[in-house]
Amino acid sequence: MNDFEELTYLINGCAMRVHNTLGNGFQEVIYQRCLSIELDKSGIEHKREIEQKIYYNDVEVGTRRVDFIIKDKIIIELKALSNLEDIHIAQIKNYLVAYNLPIGLLINFGARSLQFKKIYNNKFIQKS
Repeated sequence: MNDFEELTYLINGCAMRVHNTLGNGFQEVIYQRCLSIELDKSGIEHKREIEQKIYYNDVEVGTRRVDFIIKDKIIIELKALSNLEDIHIAQIKNYLVAYNLPIGLLINFGARSLQFKKIYNNKFIQKS
């Protein structure tokens, strides 16, 4: 198992503990706070609500905020919806490119069963 697989496995376990404890029906911010607690308990280094500048033709046009960045490698975007849609996958793909990170996790706590999707950034540029 490589580092990314092990880390995403551990994150998924943290998300499952939150979902098993709370179920569905809460606001996204509640799940975000609970997941942060679980990540801390598991010793997983993370940052919450990190803002990133968005550029168009080298001109800053705004900012976006991602729910979590794990070990400066993985983005986590949380949802609390009855079901994930293609727009949510497009959103995390855009975040991956904007933050230049290789992997994103889209986690939906709003469905009856936890929804967990791993998204890869095919435009990732490895920094030396």
